[in-house]
This record gives sequence, C-alpha cells and structure tokens, in this order.
Amino acid sequence: MNNLFDFAAKCLFTHSVEGKLAATHQAWQLHMAQQLCMESTDSPLPIANTAFPEKPEWLMPRDMPRRSLNTEAGKLAFFHALAHIEFMAINLAWDIIYRFRGLPPEFYSDWLRIADEEAQHFSLIRTHMLSLGVDYGDLPAHRGLWLQAEDTANNLLARLAVVPRCMEARGLDVTPAMIDKLKGMNDNAGVDILTRIYQDEIGHVERGSYWFKRLAIEQGQEPESCFAKLLLTYIGKPKGPFNREVRIIAGFSHNEIDWLEAGLHE
Repeated sequence: MNNLFDFAAKCLFTHSVEGKLAATHQAWQLHMAQQLCMESTDSPLPIANTAFPEKPEWLMPRDMPRRSLNTEAGKLAFFHALAHIEFMAINLAWDIIYRFRGLPPEFYSDWLRIADEEAQHFSLIRTHMLSLGVDYGDLPAHRGLWLQAEDTANNLLARLAVVPRCMEARGLDVTPAMIDKLKGMNDNAGVDILTRIYQDEIGHVERGSYWFKRLAIEQGQEPESCFAKLLLTYIGKPKGPFNREVRIIAGFSHNEIDWLEAGLHE
C-alpha cells in the first residue's frame, strides 16, 4: 500500500512545482480511496533538506519591493505574492505531516486535505496570473513563512500556534478588504479566487485551533495561556486589526482575541 510519509518526502524534497502539485493531488485521491497507509516507517530528515524551485528569488520581507495594488505592476505583484503564500502553504501542510510522527490518523487526514486545497488555490491563482502575463517565479518572493517553519521544526504546539493560528489566521483579517479592492477594479476572476481561498482558510485555521487545543490539553497545558506564551516567544506582538467574528468561527476564543488586541501583554 502507498505510504503517506513517502508522499510527504516526495513533495517536500522535489524542486518541481508540477511534481509537487501532482503528488499532492494523488495522495489525497489515494486517501479518499482508503489506499494510503499512515504508519511511519522512518524518521524525518532535517527541515534544511526541503527543496524549492530555482525561482522565485527569495528575499527577506524588508527587502521586498513595495507596489500599490492600484497599478498594473502592483496587481501582478499582489497575485504573485498570493501565489507564493499558497505555494508555501502546500509545503507547510506537508511538513507538519512529515515532521511530527505518532499522531492520530485524523490529524494526518486533516493536513492532507489542507495540502490538497492549498494546491488547488495555487493552481487557481497561477492560471489567473498567466492570463495577466506573469508566472510564478517571475518576481521575487519573501522568506517569512518558511522561516517560521524552521523556527518551529521541533515543537508541534509552536508550529500550530504560529502557522495556522497566526500567519494563516492573518488572512482572515485582511482578505475581505482585498476582495473589496478587486471588486473595485472589476477583477471578477480575482474576486472569485480570493473568495474561495477565504472560505477554505477559515476551515484550515479551525483545524489548527482544534489540534492546538487538543494537543495542549493532552500535554497538560491550558490552551489559552499556552497560545499566548508561544506567540510571545516566536512572533512577539501580533499585528491587528483582528476579524473577531470570523476568528471565533475558526476556533479562537474571545479571551484569545482580547489578548491579541491587547498585544498579548495582559
């Protein structure tokens, strides 16, 4: 039988964008057909072994050029940045599967589904970009998301706090305004893509919240205080504003959002 962790290695250690997308979709289809074994037979390689395409060039966030979405160049840069976020989200979903072993099968099922949805998102954005005359890799991209993965490579609770419950949850705060901006530019295809991503990301963050709370309790920790401590350790003061209504749907408590709005210092 096909093994989930073999697929994870295949996806994480290939330089091919197309190979990663194809293997991700194949793994999900095998899982849905109950033809994917989720038992680990080896140990994960270091996160430094992860392979990425030759392009795009990676820059530190502070070194990324700033462009207004109101310009054509800014619009292209916006969709390229969004494609990069979704591409890295595929890697992040696979890495949480690959790196953290011995968890319940439903954990791996959740993150495999998320990997498949992130791959769909990337393909939707890439198709739209190509219609605008730019492909993924034509512009530089920032290293921020993968730096957070490297920082949390040995701590599953930290990974769940930082990636789905902070980095990805940020999309819940800012995407509605982006959708409105694209509506004003009459980019209906872009609006449809962002709307689809936004709806799926609520579910992704909710799964991050669920597993963070469940695993924190299993480790004898109080989830809300554990979340605050980990964010202060790995991120520092978070950026607002915060979309309270949607974050509640995605598994945040009102206390957690109150702490976020207070800078987690109370």
